[in-house]
Amino acid sequence: MPSYLSPGVYVEEVDSGSRPIEGVGTSVAAFVGFAQKGPLDEPTLITNWSQFVSRFGDFVEGTYLASSVYGFFANGGGICYVVRIGDGTEAAEPESVGGGGEPGQLPAGTETQLGPYALKARPGVSGEITVEVTDVEGDDPPQDVFQLLVRRDGQVVETYPAVTTKRSKENVATRVNAKSELIEVRESGRGAAPARPEPQTVTLAPAPALGSAPGALGSEAYVGDPDQRTGFGGLEAVEEITTVAVPDLMSAYERGLLDLESVIAVQQALISHCELMGDRVAILDPPPGLSPQQIRAWRTDRANFDSKYATLYYPWIRVADPSSGRAQLVPPSGHIAGIWARNDESRGVHKAPANEVVRGAVALQTQLTKGEHDLLNPIGLNCIRSFPGRGIRVWGARTLASDPAWRYLNVRRLFNYLEESILAGTQWVVFEPNDDALWARIRRTVSAFLVNEWRRGALFGLTPDEAFYVKCDRETNPPETIEAGQVVCEIGVAPVRPAEFVVFRLSQLTSGSGEVDE
Repeated sequence: MPSYLSPGVYVEEVDSGSRPIEGVGTSVAAFVGFAQKGPLDEPTLITNWSQFVSRFGDFVEGTYLASSVYGFFANGGGICYVVRIGDGTEAAEPESVGGGGEPGQLPAGTETQLGPYALKARPGVSGEITVEVTDVEGDDPPQDVFQLLVRRDGQVVETYPAVTTKRSKENVATRVNAKSELIEVRESGRGAAPARPEPQTVTLAPAPALGSAPGALGSEAYVGDPDQRTGFGGLEAVEEITTVAVPDLMSAYERGLLDLESVIAVQQALISHCELMGDRVAILDPPPGLSPQQIRAWRTDRANFDSKYATLYYPWIRVADPSSGRAQLVPPSGHIAGIWARNDESRGVHKAPANEVVRGAVALQTQLTKGEHDLLNPIGLNCIRSFPGRGIRVWGARTLASDPAWRYLNVRRLFNYLEESILAGTQWVVFEPNDDALWARIRRTVSAFLVNEWRRGALFGLTPDEAFYVKCDRETNPPETIEAGQVVCEIGVAPVRPAEFVVFRLSQLTSGSGEVDE
């Protein structure tokens, strides 16, 4: 309490006792897959397509990460994280020039030493790649600074005019790996900054074809390690993620890097990751080329997942490839993640992300009939269908849960949103005096937030009393709970569910009588 020692008028600022809860974001996606370049096994924030191209390169034939991220932004996505994983073409250990193969030529994918650094051509790069170290121009430049020239077939295509071996943003490995489309640089040792390489020119081994090491990629590359921030484990440190997709899982399957059992194992690991985090949903892709009967058998016999944190879309979609101008088939997960973001922005997370046009899709791998859809919808397969005059639309919004309470995707995502918003907006409660006054403030704060959600149409009921209740009093907080240092607040909400089956009952009236003609 302040002390008043002399007469006068005093003004004090006091806490109103009510702290509003702000809704958290619901549209941050994460993608795991193969890329032309960029950091390996590290979640990288991407906010637009140009930024993705700058960090990870352009479209690469035979992979789907770039196409999925492009579809995400085209369909309304705004923020995503990208985790690039190795595709099995990385050399296990660096080798020296002349070690195997024809004299003077290294086996494809072999690293070449350049002073304290190991260099190799990026997968899929064609032509003869040479790297030259030269002195920088100017009078008396720093001894650790040098220039790096990258040539393809004798022509200089990349220049790094002032790079260094020091740990800074101008570090040669940092600069090259972030921008180069032709080579990768790895520091051979650890510890203090190494001496700069002497002026010289080296020829790199031929680049391996992307995916040229069948069987070298295992499911552990996707699962990763939380401590090393790799794979799904690396996503545990990014709390704002709400959606996770692995489009290049099917690329690895198509190129023989993974068999179907390994694909299912990775998908199960992805589901486990989402269940562990409790604040995100996995978008799964089906294997390519399956007919409606085959996808039904695959779903019921092999991929019999049962989770309220996962969803599956079928079939694959055909999109125009901006790099080649041709149409290609891609898994739908990236486009679906963009549709979720667009739906959340225009209507809200409580609205089922269905009956929405798939932007960029020009055709479907399989045209589904209503009878085929009748077989797939009950087992949790969200179908994408083409309707004359209405385009290609998402025509399903179910999770893979067998529990009817969590059947609909918008219910799961709404609860994720409510839980995270209340969690973030009530951190001020910790260490407050645990008494009736605190419980009343909690009730007011949570109730005000839920009233706003009810007004937005997220909760079912004509009045707030029908839509939700908040109970935080002596009944939920008996003396033993208070002694344990706990505050228990019980919240119940009635979520809206989608009108999945719309039934109009028509009857014929007898002319002039106003009665129904039996």
